[in-house]
Amino acid sequence: MRVSLLEFDIVWGQPRKNILLVEKMMRNRDAADLYILPEMWATGFAVDTVEIAEDETSSTALQWMKQIAKERQCAISGSLAVKVGDNYYNRHYFVTPNSVSFYDKRHLFSYGHEDVHYTRGEQPVIVNWQGFRILLQTCYDLRFPVFSRYGRAGKYDAIIYVANWPEKRQMAWETLLRARAIENMCYVMAVNRTGQDTKCKYTGGSAIIDLLGKTINGLSSDLSLEELRLTRNRFRFLDDRD
Repeated sequence: MRVSLLEFDIVWGQPRKNILLVEKMMRNRDAADLYILPEMWATGFAVDTVEIAEDETSSTALQWMKQIAKERQCAISGSLAVKVGDNYYNRHYFVTPNSVSFYDKRHLFSYGHEDVHYTRGEQPVIVNWQGFRILLQTCYDLRFPVFSRYGRAGKYDAIIYVANWPEKRQMAWETLLRARAIENMCYVMAVNRTGQDTKCKYTGGSAIIDLLGKTINGLSSDLSLEELRLTRNRFRFLDDRD
């Protein structure tokens, strides 16, 4: 499975401009089976839901994700701030040519008052694409390994983390991504934004990490399900998990 990580400097509160930025990046990359965008990629991370969140039924960004998945015959993953009924969600979408799946962020960032404005999700979500079982996670979820633990969350081959993770906590981002890959013996595909919003600076650090904790070079890489299975069979660490 060919994966392409699309980290970029998000234009605050302007979905159409961010769509144009993403389309340009996609044109400059080789075709991929899976494209991954940052958390709240269409607007930047915002707790001002009334100003930022789009109604899910008419979301420009979500409609674009559906369109691009069909045009390119690929999957595309990333989170959006959306309104559903009377509630707001930081909703991580996984869109394929024929389906739309989503995971609502479980661990809302209380330090930034995300929990005041958004409704949290309750359950882990695993999607299937190109033979891979993929767990969807969002930013702050990275700090809570029990929720994402292989077996407890379900059986999977890879985790996607989409994020707006600030530069001042970059060491935690890099350390915890590697830990999640090693402890769950899975690929980790992580996309962080770059640039700056009204409160934080971001330096990216997007990465693909293999199940032994090695960073795979580049923002576009081929992942092998056969290699993952062979390594898991050789080192049966998951059999001894709590």
